[in-house]
Amino acid sequence: MRWALVKVSLAVTAMVVVAFAVPLGLVIREMARDRAFSNAEREAAAVAPALSITTDRDQLERVVASAGSDAAMAVHIPAGDGSGALDIGERRAAAEDIAAVRKLGRASTSTVSGGSALLQPVALSTGEIAVVEVFVPESEVTNGVGTAWAVLAGVGVALILGSVAVADRLGVRMVRPAQRLVEGAHELGEGKLGARVPEEGPDELRLAAVAFNSMADQVVQLLANERELAADLSHRLRTPLTVLRLNAASLGDGPAAEQTRAAVEQLEREVDTIIRTARDAKPQTAAAGPGAGCDAAEVVRERMAFWSALAEDEGRKWRVAGADRPVRIPVARADLAAALDALLGNVFRHTAEGTAFAVDVHNGEDAVIVLVSDAGPGIPDPERAMARGRGSGSDGSTGLGLDIVRRLAESTGGDVRIGSSVLGGTEVRIWLQLDGRERAPRRRGHRGTVRRRRGPGRLTASFNRPRSLP
Repeated sequence: MRWALVKVSLAVTAMVVVAFAVPLGLVIREMARDRAFSNAEREAAAVAPALSITTDRDQLERVVASAGSDAAMAVHIPAGDGSGALDIGERRAAAEDIAAVRKLGRASTSTVSGGSALLQPVALSTGEIAVVEVFVPESEVTNGVGTAWAVLAGVGVALILGSVAVADRLGVRMVRPAQRLVEGAHELGEGKLGARVPEEGPDELRLAAVAFNSMADQVVQLLANERELAADLSHRLRTPLTVLRLNAASLGDGPAAEQTRAAVEQLEREVDTIIRTARDAKPQTAAAGPGAGCDAAEVVRERMAFWSALAEDEGRKWRVAGADRPVRIPVARADLAAALDALLGNVFRHTAEGTAFAVDVHNGEDAVIVLVSDAGPGIPDPERAMARGRGSGSDGSTGLGLDIVRRLAESTGGDVRIGSSVLGGTEVRIWLQLDGRERAPRRRGHRGTVRRRRGPGRLTASFNRPRSLP
């Protein structure tokens, strides 16, 4: 790129120099010619008054000598009454040229040996036309032209060398940002979605870097949206199916009720197949770029407001704790909403009506913990449940819910644990790590603290267990 810029600058500067220097040199040559012939015209004009008064040879020779070099000027007087033709000085122009000027009465130039001759007609007192010939040597016509061409050539070479030097410096300044842009494009093409380019260098490359970073953010967002669409099918499709199944269960007995329940079960199986297919085809994307995040407390309040209506219909008691103050986490809002909907959907799907549940948010110094607990029968084999979350789901479960939650936690460096809750059922703990981001300040009245356990890769927390539901 650097040498290409130098070549382009060399070619463009050379074209500009040629485009200006050549016409300027031609103009200078024409100016020198005009100057030489203007001097010749002045010399011829100095003789004209004498010719209009007298045609005496001696007097005319003195006038010619005073007007200019007698070797460069000649006067041709035609024959008149009682007098013959008179030529003063050396004649260089052809006789026919002199006769033509005398006949036309108009000045003219003719090419002679060693230069040019200016032929100027002058009217005599006798009415005849005399011709004053002024010799203009070639050296006078080209006087200063060579020097001017040499100066123009020197200026042109200096401009070319200067432009090459400037282009080389600009190339050096542009190569590094351009290389970074290329490297960033390669990294993004290899799937490194966190690749970004420093926004520096010339304005054009800086704008290109801004556009590249914006494009990379859009790619990350589009891939995240694709992942969300695949993973969030559990919420978007299974949630209304859960409501439909629960409503179908309340229809009682009868052929229509049995057909409705069978149709719902078949629809659930078809949805499970669609979700598994989408899950297998979804791209493996990285976490959202810098600056992504949401208020976990706000998302918890919003999703609990959604599920509370169904909870009231089924007579379930529910409680939310720790969501009264902002809790910033480094995950996208849609991802957290999908994870909460997956866990709450499991509560409604796998526990009996009237089973209580709770959601607790604990904000620590370097991590945020979200607890989803219920008073159901619990999960007898948590390890198998987590394995099912990785894709070995059984009938009636796609295994996507816990997988969504696990991927959400692991994208921050955290994890997911399943245990027993104080309500008597299952407790799913989502650990969202805040390392590498601005830590939230500790607040008074905090319901628990978060700390690290010694040892690599071990995360733990201590907090007060949530109170029993009223």
